[in-house]
Amino acid sequence: MSLDRFVLQATQSDVVEQIENDALLSSSLWANVALAGLSILLFVYMGRSLQSRRAKLIWVSTLLVPLVSISSYLGLVSGLTVGLLEMPSGHPLAGEDVLSMWGRYLTWTFSTPMILAALGLLAETDGTKLFTAITMDVGMCITGLAAALVTSSYGLRWAFYLVSCAFFAAVVYVLLFEWSADAEAAGTSDIFETLKLLTVVLWFGYPILWALGVEGFAVLDVGVTSWGYSGLDILAKYVFAFLLLRWVAANESVVSSGTLGGRESATATPADD
Repeated sequence: MSLDRFVLQATQSDVVEQIENDALLSSSLWANVALAGLSILLFVYMGRSLQSRRAKLIWVSTLLVPLVSISSYLGLVSGLTVGLLEMPSGHPLAGEDVLSMWGRYLTWTFSTPMILAALGLLAETDGTKLFTAITMDVGMCITGLAAALVTSSYGLRWAFYLVSCAFFAAVVYVLLFEWSADAEAAGTSDIFETLKLLTVVLWFGYPILWALGVEGFAVLDVGVTSWGYSGLDILAKYVFAFLLLRWVAANESVVSSGTLGGRESATATPADD
């Protein structure tokens, strides 16, 4: 066995033991594993009768959210995507090894674009706006990961944090000011406005938690921070997806009337020879 492999396994064993010995931290992870599993089963059942292309695309997008989450949270509880990082000079915990749950950023990188895809499909926005929102969102998550992993400079951690917030501001702008008119035209404004506000309000909680948690000012410890993130994930992912799928299943006629709904093929005029 190579030294690198031995160190990796030892590190995973260490962080798993640390997670298991912290009831608050451990419960915050296992709660999401359980709820993600239940959500997958529920969402499969809720989408079983959908027929139109647009409704099915929304369903697949929302179903991918708990599928990504359960994979990521299993990575966290196994210690695969958790590490011990020594905080840089200037950090409140400078010189101490801090448990970094960096695997959460993998969750957000792959799951939050699916949330935006579902919202964009609901609003029947154009491809440019959807592409803008999703790429800005991925940039937000990747720079957030960089902010969490930098150990060479406390200032650079905050620099990456501010860049991530700039990406986030772009996403918020699209949600608040670009997609509402599209949803109005698509006839989905009522549910879109509810989900839009739910998403924006909850997503603001993530940078606030980063700043207050061990990655930022260290006002909150690892367990409290983890439950904060887990609580936001439960509301912003599973509750969001449930509300969306329930509405789509009950209003598929509205959803299917759009250009992605599948009706265009039935009403299209054959092209002239």
